[in-house]
Amino acid sequence: MASEVIYNRIAMLRAERGISRRELAEALGVHYQTIGYLERGEYSPSLHLALRISAYFEVAVEVIFSTDPFPRLGSGAETATPASG
Repeated sequence: MASEVIYNRIAMLRAERGISRRELAEALGVHYQTIGYLERGEYSPSLHLALRISAYFEVAVEVIFSTDPFPRLGSGAETATPASG
């Protein structure tokens, strides 16, 4: 069985909001290195931690975590149907 990878957008959300790893870690009650491990995909969060991260950023958990890779920003994969003209 292949290893189960959980993809996440923690780094993107942190960058958008100007939050350091230490600040996020303190708010969540975890070590700052844990945030780095999560962002790099070296560690998958418990359900409890995933829900706390979701609550911290005030977005649904599936906005942050996925079993499928997220489309790259600017790839056009997230755009609506092309305009007809």
